Amino acid sequence: MSSLMVDFIISLDGYAAADDWPGYWGMEGPEYFAWLKEGAEHEHTALMGATTYRVMSEVAAEIPDDPGIAALTAMPKVVFSSTLEAPLSWANTELVDGDSVEAVRSMKRHDSRPLRTIGSLSLCRSLLEAGVVDRFRVVVFPVITGATGRDRIFDGYPDITLDLVDSRTFDGRLQLLEYVPTVLDGPPGVGD
Repeated sequence: MSSLMVDFIISLDGYAAADDWPGYWGMEGPEYFAWLKEGAEHEHTALMGATTYRVMSEVAAEIPDDPGIAALTAMPKVVFSSTLEAPLSWANTELVDGDSVEAVRSMKRHDSRPLRTIGSLSLCRSLLEAGVVDRFRVVVFPVITGATGRDRIFDGYPDITLDLVDSRTFDGRLQLLEYVPTVLDGPPGVGD
């Protein structure tokens, strides 16, 4: 049986990206990159939606020799989309055009390789709502992008409690927080 981890990088105010800011908000450092590289070397299957696939496959085509991109290209990837058509150009990528939640449930039952998401906010939201996420991990970058932030991560999410199971600081400023999520029917104590 496999496990599923949702992975996000976020600004302190909960955005996945911000207009005119560089990648990683310009705050990536050697400890964080070493951790990313180490994570890419662990065997897992990467899950993503069509938008993330389009962006990442373009990056992979532009800089195929980058060690991080090369590791991502080599690993198995599953893209959930009803708009993309097979065959996909990025190596080791499978297209699933059916129900993502049912596909992930089946993958968790039949695959031994761990599953991890890359970006894909709506895919992650639907997987969390369905209760198939085993771990929820965020790396918080110490910026507030209130004026330029886009792609608010948690809008539309159900109520969820998070039990902290791991934490770490990278480069003296980035905070990794890893949780076990529990989806709630509503705020605790309401309707009891």
